Amino acid sequence: MSASELPSFDYQPRTRVVFGAGVVTRLGELAKDLGGTRSLIVTDPGILRAGHVEQAIASLTAAGLEATVFSDVQPNPTTDDVDRCLAVARTAGIDLLIGLGGGSAMDCAKGCNFLLTNGGRMEDYWGVGKATKPMLPMIAIPTTSGTGSEAQSFALIAKADSHMKMACGDSKAACRIALLDPDLTLSLPASVTAATGIDAISHAVESFVTTKRNPVSQLFSRKAWQLLVQSFPHVVGPAPVAKARAGMLLGSHLAGAAIENSMLGATHALANPLSAHFGVTHGVAIGIMLPHVVRWNAPVVGDLYRALEEDAGLQPVGGEALAAKLVDLVTQAGLPTRLRDAAVESEAIDTMAAEAAKQWTGTFNPRPLTAAEFGSLYRAAW
Repeated sequence: MSASELPSFDYQPRTRVVFGAGVVTRLGELAKDLGGTRSLIVTDPGILRAGHVEQAIASLTAAGLEATVFSDVQPNPTTDDVDRCLAVARTAGIDLLIGLGGGSAMDCAKGCNFLLTNGGRMEDYWGVGKATKPMLPMIAIPTTSGTGSEAQSFALIAKADSHMKMACGDSKAACRIALLDPDLTLSLPASVTAATGIDAISHAVESFVTTKRNPVSQLFSRKAWQLLVQSFPHVVGPAPVAKARAGMLLGSHLAGAAIENSMLGATHALANPLSAHFGVTHGVAIGIMLPHVVRWNAPVVGDLYRALEEDAGLQPVGGEALAAKLVDLVTQAGLPTRLRDAAVESEAIDTMAAEAAKQWTGTFNPRPLTAAEFGSLYRAAW
């Protein structure tokens, strides 16, 4: 590619990244640097039981900061979760948010930030750039290697009634600091490690080929893929390797940074209706659908897929080897590879296809799809 063929882009990093084993102990110091005095830790019951919240509070207290905890975040947070979090934040009079946990905790914290500073309802911020007032500084501490939410300015919040996800994005919602401590991922249950890891892998694969891809996003995507495809088998095996957790966490973050600069594709458009209608875990839905989307996209981005195949030590053929590798990774993780094995009913395919066609992420897929073609991918995966 010549210089004249390079696509234009606007890269504006907004998040400081602090990475390394044990860096969670620096939370108080970093929060104080941001001017925080009264923080709200947004997390979930599992993280609370794991003892990570105690670590965070200890660091904040040592730095002279007050800490309030909201630990009632549910998987795939809804507007109800955000409203409950908001009530706690208002009562505590906070000036700093800390999202501690997986994507659900970080998204809920971001959603709370929107409403605490700008008022209204989450529906008011569905889309991009709809917040008009400054937002509070936020520190994100991921405990899973999956969403990369700490690298993104979007909060994914589902409507409480329909469970359909809203992507609410604004540059002001970007985390000021991402604190990446691989030690916090050691307590992850095997099922969570598997599902979140597949999600991170999909972020690398999809962001590498979207219509919004650019030289910066592809640097992040490809390095993320290299780290993730090498590390994933070592964290889902019978004897997980602690060192591989670091590769997964950094790979997940870099894939999240790629999303921030290039968005996602049809796999995520297909996954959301599966979660909404049948409660399929997001990473499970992603793992089933991603190989089929790769095969669909191969005629237009086969050269890019060859690069990923080479990185994985595969014979570069432009998509099919990559799709097969993805199926192999999902199988290694003990996750289903067919929709029927995830209790999805084929009678719902047409309804889900219509919904997938309306998902924002699908608009960035390198090869466009109609509702009928979304349906064909569902049927191929069933």
